[in-house]
Amino acid sequence: MKLHNKGVYLVNGVLSESAPAGVSAEQARQGTIAYGILKEHNTAPDMKDLRLKFDSMTSHDITYVGIIQTARASGMEKFPLPYVLTNCHNSLCAVGGTINEDDHQFALSAARKYGGIYVPPCMAVIHSYNREMMAGCGRMILGSDSHTRYGALGTMAVGEGGGELAKQLVGRTYDMACPEVVAVYLTGRLNPGVGPHDVALALVGATYANGYVKNKVMEFVGPGVAGLSADCRNAIDCMTTETTCWSSIWQTDAVTEEYLAGHGRPEAYRPLAPADVAYYDGCIELDLSSVECMIALPMHPSYAYPIRALQQDPYTILKEAEDRANEQLSGKVHMDLVSKIGKDGKIHVDQGIVAGCSGGTYESLCAVADILRGKSCGNGEFKFSAYPDSMPTYLELVKNGAVADIVSAGGIFRESFCGPCFGAGDTPANGEFSIRHTTRNFPNREGSKPGEGQISGVALMDARSIAATAAAGGVLTAASEVVTECYTAPAYHFDRGVYDKRVYNGWGQADPDAALRFGPNIKDWPDQPALSGDLLLRIASHITDPVTTTDELIPSGETSSYRSNPLRLAEFTLSRKDPGYVGRAKAVQALDAARKAGELPAQVQAVYEALAAAGCTVDPAATNIGSAIFANKPGDGSAREQAASCQRVLGGAANFALEYATKRYRSNCINWGMLPFLTTDPDALPLDGYVFVPGVRDALLGKAEEIPAYSAVEAGGTWQVRPLTLRLGALTDAERQILADGCLINYYKHN
Repeated sequence: MKLHNKGVYLVNGVLSESAPAGVSAEQARQGTIAYGILKEHNTAPDMKDLRLKFDSMTSHDITYVGIIQTARASGMEKFPLPYVLTNCHNSLCAVGGTINEDDHQFALSAARKYGGIYVPPCMAVIHSYNREMMAGCGRMILGSDSHTRYGALGTMAVGEGGGELAKQLVGRTYDMACPEVVAVYLTGRLNPGVGPHDVALALVGATYANGYVKNKVMEFVGPGVAGLSADCRNAIDCMTTETTCWSSIWQTDAVTEEYLAGHGRPEAYRPLAPADVAYYDGCIELDLSSVECMIALPMHPSYAYPIRALQQDPYTILKEAEDRANEQLSGKVHMDLVSKIGKDGKIHVDQGIVAGCSGGTYESLCAVADILRGKSCGNGEFKFSAYPDSMPTYLELVKNGAVADIVSAGGIFRESFCGPCFGAGDTPANGEFSIRHTTRNFPNREGSKPGEGQISGVALMDARSIAATAAAGGVLTAASEVVTECYTAPAYHFDRGVYDKRVYNGWGQADPDAALRFGPNIKDWPDQPALSGDLLLRIASHITDPVTTTDELIPSGETSSYRSNPLRLAEFTLSRKDPGYVGRAKAVQALDAARKAGELPAQVQAVYEALAAAGCTVDPAATNIGSAIFANKPGDGSAREQAASCQRVLGGAANFALEYATKRYRSNCINWGMLPFLTTDPDALPLDGYVFVPGVRDALLGKAEEIPAYSAVEAGGTWQVRPLTLRLGALTDAERQILADGCLINYYKHN
């Protein structure tokens, strides 16, 4: 794999360092597939600052209640574009009593009232339904899930926080500067046993840490595309999220056309390819024949190694991964990977899972069945489960015998459910090592609770190598060791009737008189204050990890049962990373409540006196007091807006960071009225320290590039005050007003 250190041209399908005579870089930039699709969806007068409207949207049952509630509060009367509401995350209705099914009924009633598309529980995982029924060449889809990626079907799809979907529901646009585009130039063909997750993990490993494609578009082109099936492309594509790119797009061809026609939508196809001359801001050259069977060790998809290398030196690599994981776990619990090396020198794993939008595809499960046919998973510690990505896929696997092969080998075949991807299904025992063809292996993504002394390690692998390991009774095995030739899965026959008989499609048929169905756990958003002229912030958590994921900001798993109850869900904020955060944030809320009641707490008075001594006078009655978090690089991972909204409902008013890991988390902060400050001085922001930002509202609306502030820290009974310079980074005019109004809901009330 080669990552170019400068831009490249694609001239008649061939990479070049220069353009033909008479063609400028600006002209050639317009030759990418991405540029053409963005232009078709842009409502702004130029392509510098985009204002995008999408063709359709999608959400699952962790996110749609909050989005619809936000849009209702903002004046929405009907869905202005097709909106798919899937129910693939919280399908275990025993968890939390009736609240999961209450949310599902809310979604069905909303689909009737506002004209939406409702996909019942266990029918399909969110991204598979959208691939099968909504994607089309040249389209754009916005989803409230970070793995909203349908580029392999010619659709530019974007995973964002709920606020961005609410904007589309009230007729507004998705605003951003035109992104850079990076070519992923594929050549060669995959070797026997190598699957899509192997390609994806190799790409993530090469691009995540260096930020090569961060907030950019990955455009897959080159002769190697033709040798990949639609399922293989889809499975690679969904993992582009883990590179931190903004979106993805692939050149389309007869394979794409056959997929869309096979799903009853031939009109959704059109050929997409770069122009004769196209300029890319970067290029990743990847020879598919060089990709080996891969494994991504705990606790990130970018910790990727060839399985061959791990087998050759298991102790060194596992010890390095173990030490890295335990440093991240901060001593709360100890991960032991080295003990998985047996006396035979081989690595023994305890569980294998193939599931979700990346692993549960038809071809991957056919490959699993092919490898396991006539074999046994063994009757010891190792166990294996498979989850199909949709019921049409399930039906075809039943018809062709794949389910029988998997079950006959000792595997468990389950329904369409995203649970293993976020810690709500097949949780391993404490201390176990699980290999998974799912999207992420962050801590707790498998369901353990490190704060309660539980930990299990998760490695990502392709379904083929997981099946080979299962056939070996849990001894880590690369599929290339047992698969000697590339085989073709039995032809797939999509049965749309599975959906027609169960999915409610109310698009274009809104019924304003229909009543929404509320469960007792569905609550409205609490009111949020507008930004005051000056702002006093207290640091309620100071996190020095290299990256802080959204799973750490608001843990997944059972906490998501309270997703529709903002105040109750907020109790889990940072619960596994910093259990004291909620109490500290509430204490800051109490300070502001006292201020509003005309009282000035003694500590705040002491801070104001110290500021006055430093020449900075404060008007307490006109200065909001809020909490804030410092983290080096927050926001990697899920698009769930709760990572920001939970901070906000606890009185959060800002975040401080050296940089933000993803656009989607920063957008969530903005849409919830939390100032996304950038700093180069984390030492001025210790836990329980204060930051006073005078004139912050004027600086925000006046587009000041730098905002002067003051750090106030107690040391030895006295307050030390020193100046601090903050930045907010690029903001649109609308984003500035959202922050000034206090949140997106307030913004729509005023506009």
